[in-house]
Amino acid sequence: MELEKVLRPAELIMAPYPAKVITLATGKKMIVRQAEPDDVPAILKAVKPTIKIERDYYDIVGARVYAELLGWLRHRVRNEYCLIGQVDGILVGLVNGRMLSKRIGISLHTLAIDRGLRVGAHLFAAKMEHHIEYLEQHEVWITAESPIGFRRWMIEYELIKQPNIQHELGGADSFKLTRELYFKHKPRLVSGTRPAPPEMLAHAKKEIIIADEKTISEQICGAKGAWRQ
Repeated sequence: MELEKVLRPAELIMAPYPAKVITLATGKKMIVRQAEPDDVPAILKAVKPTIKIERDYYDIVGARVYAELLGWLRHRVRNEYCLIGQVDGILVGLVNGRMLSKRIGISLHTLAIDRGLRVGAHLFAAKMEHHIEYLEQHEVWITAESPIGFRRWMIEYELIKQPNIQHELGGADSFKLTRELYFKHKPRLVSGTRPAPPEMLAHAKKEIIIADEKTISEQICGAKGAWRQ
């Protein structure tokens, strides 16, 4: 146990993310809330099937998200958080990131399980909201692993390229979102209402419902998801 204390990273105090509700294109209500470490085993069940899906680089994103969340659960990642989106209790997407320092945030990944409703875009915006408004950071460092990610993050937010900074995920160039850019694009890209209705939040926290592997694979590859029926 003494050695375990050495292996566990020191943590910064992180402000909580207050839950909110976003109305999707179907009219369904998605609750966006901060996950707790106890939620990780359930979330991993939804992430695992994505590792087999090559489309739009879900395989590498899924593998990395799985490792990042497991690292958070096992106390091997410093200052990490995870936000999840649920519709009627069903997990439809998630984002994660961490604090590099009090000033700088690191955007890790965005994983949409229900595609075609801008779930990923809404959750990414919530992640930026968390960094800038609740963690009160000055900038967020972001990179992309897919063409879709590049179009939605780098182009939509007019992110600033950082030629001399390597993002910790490696690979492509690092970009940053500043406070000025965030508030410029917030009216167009950040949505949702607070506070989340207590009964809706309680239902979401009671159980994270995970669709079966076939449904997850079909939804990511374009078929109609079971939760849209």
